[in-house]
Amino acid sequence: MAACIGLPILGRNSCPQSVRIACLKFRGLSAIAAREELVTKPEETGSESCSSIRTFSKVLEERQQQAKHTVLISCPAKINEKKFLKYLSQHGTINTHFFYESYGTNAVVEFSKLDSIESLFSRASIPIIKEDCVVPFKSRLFTIKSTTLLEQAANQKPVGCRKQSTIPINELITKLSSAANIEEQLSCLVDEYQLTEENTRLRFLVSSLINDVVTAYFPESTVKPFGSTVNSFGKLGCDLDLFLDLDDIRKSAIGKLPGPFSVEFQMKRVSSGRAATQNILSVIGECIDNFGPGCVGVHKILNARCPLVRFSHQPAGFQCDLTANNRVAMRSSELLYIYGNLDSRVRALVFSVRCWARVHGITSSIPGAWISNFSLTMMVLFFLQKRSPPIIPTLNHLKDLAGAEDIHIIDENDCTFVSDVNKIKATKNTETLGVLLSEFFEFYGNFAFNKNMINIRTGKEQNKPETSPLYIQNPFECILNVSKNVNQTQLERFVALARDSAWTLQADRGKLSESYSQPWGFAALLLPTALSNESKNKKKRKRGPASERIKGLLESLKVNNGKSNPADDTRKRTVDTKTQ
Repeated sequence: MAACIGLPILGRNSCPQSVRIACLKFRGLSAIAAREELVTKPEETGSESCSSIRTFSKVLEERQQQAKHTVLISCPAKINEKKFLKYLSQHGTINTHFFYESYGTNAVVEFSKLDSIESLFSRASIPIIKEDCVVPFKSRLFTIKSTTLLEQAANQKPVGCRKQSTIPINELITKLSSAANIEEQLSCLVDEYQLTEENTRLRFLVSSLINDVVTAYFPESTVKPFGSTVNSFGKLGCDLDLFLDLDDIRKSAIGKLPGPFSVEFQMKRVSSGRAATQNILSVIGECIDNFGPGCVGVHKILNARCPLVRFSHQPAGFQCDLTANNRVAMRSSELLYIYGNLDSRVRALVFSVRCWARVHGITSSIPGAWISNFSLTMMVLFFLQKRSPPIIPTLNHLKDLAGAEDIHIIDENDCTFVSDVNKIKATKNTETLGVLLSEFFEFYGNFAFNKNMINIRTGKEQNKPETSPLYIQNPFECILNVSKNVNQTQLERFVALARDSAWTLQADRGKLSESYSQPWGFAALLLPTALSNESKNKKKRKRGPASERIKGLLESLKVNNGKSNPADDTRKRTVDTKTQ
């Protein structure tokens, strides 16, 4: 299946069909369409031809256009789907729709034309509430109610809702244990954990709804998702990171008129760019809190290194973080998107390592000394750069491939790299996911964290510039350590668990899945007590010889005491009691 989604040619074991289907689904294809694409593109052994992969900016643009044509509707759980669609079709052609649950049943409906949304606006009424007074801010968030009792019949079946969260860990372990090999286990994990097409559409819709609020103050601004939502490593249930892009406001006018004068806007002045960002986010935060339908729990965290507004979007079920002018973070998202689309094994390995880390408390949703998901992703990328031959190129190599349109200097930070994935040569590495997972744990179980840092820009170990237990260089803001928060205790836990995991996978190597009556392979690594018990057993095995020597020494003391003065019996009993 070498022609699919720009992946390198890999053997059947190193890139199983299920992994490729998962990657196609990430690109917006349904499961059926993904399978059809693989069927219609037979394997081309010995060829390195790849189908085109869309650039990051193109994906964002297409998703944002979809979102502008989309509305979010709260509706009864037992609504008649056919009548629902027939009713809305009076406003125009519907491209796609789906239902999901979050504080009730909701529908996401995409129209073909913007005129359809204007028609819906003209027909919708402002709710009449006796106890409270509504804020008359109109958005693309609607509620639809049945006007007849017949439509509320008890025998009406609830509509089918798409999943918006991952399955429980015990169900995941059971599912993984039924796979034929570790490659299938990891592809199953990606399929269960990655953002679905519907969830991605919902995320861009929420971004578009917040954009409607922001443009009331800044008409030329844009709110865009970044981070896990767009970088190809998003997990169902992850936060929605939003970026308020004000760059278009600062762009110069189309041209000055001839004459001795020039015209400029009068604007408020503040002491610094940071102060301007804080003021803007403070006002936007108030606006979201007071006027944004469905937005609750608004917190303005303006004194953080990167000021932000945090809130929950109840109808979508997302925790949202809104920042302004965080352009370096957008470039980081694009870089990860490129790495995630270069080779299907990248995403599979990142998803598996993150899942393993969360199960064992190496990562946490609570701020603290834990290793972050971003740090783990950097560690996976660095490991893949170190393979022979490398599976992914270094950031410096991506910079060398960049054209004039790819040059980005942000706040004196060089964020330049090629944006067209199709310009990057495919790797010739054919290692399987099973081998890579085991080697990842082996690599970091023996990594010299005490003296070396991780740097995906060069792909080489380098001496740490300071004494932080874990030093992972920020790929763009190179003076920063993205893992500066991690303490020695958490690093040692990671190393110990990595060593135990490597030992467990090596013990399972070569065995058939049918020979296991309990979780095996990657599934065994997700058991909460498996690794800790294995660690204890290994420590006991290590202590064995020393224990035997001590026991022999005590026995010799007993013999010697027996041959000496019988009056030493009291002392002998004392020694025996201590040894027991």
